[in-house]
Amino acid sequence: MAKPVVPEEKRRRRRPTRGGTVLSERLIVEAALRLLREHGSSGLSARRLGLALDCDPSTLYRYFRGMDEVILAIGDALIGQALTGWSPTGRWRDDLRALGLRIHAAYTAHPQAAVLTTSRVTGRPNELAADETVLSVLRGAGLPPPLEVRVYHAFIDQTLAFAALDAASLALPNAALLAEEEVWRSTYARLPSATHPHVAEVAPLLAAEMVGSAYPAALELLLDGVTLRVPFYGTGNRALP
Repeated sequence: MAKPVVPEEKRRRRRPTRGGTVLSERLIVEAALRLLREHGSSGLSARRLGLALDCDPSTLYRYFRGMDEVILAIGDALIGQALTGWSPTGRWRDDLRALGLRIHAAYTAHPQAAVLTTSRVTGRPNELAADETVLSVLRGAGLPPPLEVRVYHAFIDQTLAFAALDAASLALPNAALLAEEEVWRSTYARLPSATHPHVAEVAPLLAAEMVGSAYPAALELLLDGVTLRVPFYGTGNRALP
């Protein structure tokens, strides 16, 4: 049975940890991110967190009901990182592009954490703030509510799906990642035009393109599709027919 979480106002320890630190949700999440970066998902546990924070693992239950709640808090923290420093310009396409690239970058900066969190719905403050922000940008573009929600769904899922895909690659051992990149330069480059004419024609282009993320290009394609449906730009210019 999950242990009850201590109310916010009572969470602060009367005494610091053995290392002299007063715990908080933020410090626990930061320690969890370090463990994921250094040891992968298998290295994240209450015991290891306790060691990293120099406290008894049971102390963590003053802040979280269990490790799954810690994971949700990690996901919310990454979204918070994406929103930090962002401000709207009033140009819906620029704003939506910036938000997408920021969210994608925040997750791929912590690939092990992204693998655990991109598929989760946290309901936490940063996630709710991001949802409100994206919907506000789309409303400013002049989309009616049904289309606004469909575009929001496509935008969020596309961003998180690419973040998960790219993070999974980045989480691979360096040797495996380099081996995969070499396949594009060797195996694909040697395919004969007699059996694979289209691949052979563009093999050098594939080798250059496929080792990077397709998210920026996919995002532009989504924005192009939205542009065709926007009655007016934020600047007042007519949209494309």
